[in-house]
Amino acid sequence: MNELVYLKNDEAVCDSLHVAEKFGKEHKNVLQSIDNLIAENSAVKIMFKISSYKSGNGQSYRKFYMNRDGFSLLAMGFTGKEALEWKLQYIRAFNQMENFIREKSTQMWIETRKAGKLTRKAETDTIQKLVEYAKGQGSSHAEMLYMTYTRLANKMAGINKRDEATVMQLNNLSLMENIILHEVDLGIMQGKHYQEIYRDCKKRLEAVKDLAYLEAV
Repeated sequence: MNELVYLKNDEAVCDSLHVAEKFGKEHKNVLQSIDNLIAENSAVKIMFKISSYKSGNGQSYRKFYMNRDGFSLLAMGFTGKEALEWKLQYIRAFNQMENFIREKSTQMWIETRKAGKLTRKAETDTIQKLVEYAKGQGSSHAEMLYMTYTRLANKMAGINKRDEATVMQLNNLSLMENIILHEVDLGIMQGKHYQEIYRDCKKRLEAVKDLAYLEAV
């Protein structure tokens, strides 16, 4: 839903790498602050989950995931006008993700996601036809069309991850995928070049997005 806070094991979390980046801190210093918090009170430990990441040199380094409480404790020590702005952005991001977690447990979300999977299956079948069609026109990278159209639909619907999309976003996505279905079938029937079919799809989706006031990611 956003780059600040995301879903991990059904909990809204952020991580120390992003926190260090956004607040202009050295990651090693953020890690030290977390270590100090845990050392001062063992009850704090449940707010932070240690993990690791690989840097550009291929070596693994530690990082922490933290929930809202962990972030709040850590960010108390960050001062300044810019730090305040980032704190507010993180608060909004946690609120947004926690609202989504509640929505995801509703029957409406479950049914909407289920219906969306059926639309996705129909779109995938249509893209399979397009892949074969593109190969017949000489494309050597036709299999990439699955990813190309997936990214297009997600972008136009304002979605990063389908399992982290709201009911409204899922409905928008189904609309976009149905348009893709229609445009691809129509383009194949009219004998258009596969690249022209993509351009037609993108143009149609952009028009619908603008009319519906959808926000692209």
